[in-house]
Amino acid sequence: MILIVDDMEENLVALEAVLGSLDQVVRARSGEEALKAMLRQDFAVVLLDVYMPGMDGFETASNIKHLDQTKDVPIILLTGADTDADYAYRGYAVGAADFLTKPFDPWLLRTKVNVFLELHRKNRQLADQAEQLRRLLVGENSSPETSKTSAGGDMEEHRSREGTGTDTVGTAAGDEDSTAGSSRG
Repeated sequence: MILIVDDMEENLVALEAVLGSLDQVVRARSGEEALKAMLRQDFAVVLLDVYMPGMDGFETASNIKHLDQTKDVPIILLTGADTDADYAYRGYAVGAADFLTKPFDPWLLRTKVNVFLELHRKNRQLADQAEQLRRLLVGENSSPETSKTSAGGDMEEHRSREGTGTDTVGTAAGDEDSTAGSSRG
């Protein structure tokens, strides 16, 4: 999911039009609303306007980065063309992953957001695989018979690969050692 944060309706509409086909878009009209939304849902990326009444984009980004639940969510700060050059530095200093000036190129914005969406998907996939592996290992360790059978099967499989030369890890390490040895000599 993508969280877009801006106090101006026309900016939210424009961002939603550009990003809506990539993933589900959630709107927030203030920094406070953004923080509440982030504590309720999991977001792949946040697009955050710098100029907002109340809690501005820098303060909102800082608060996002200080919460354990949200600290790893990438933030793209958005600001108008007439901003101080120091704004980009301030944005990166509070933990923003990127900084774009309005008006932005829709293709560029979609491309940047899509990278963060893909990273989020890959991270979720890795977390799911790690959980499956953990459950598998816990399940094997809880049953002594299963553990012995599985360990024996794994050892037999390794021996058969070793005999046929299909143990790619061993072969790669062997090739690397022989190459390293010949280049030293």
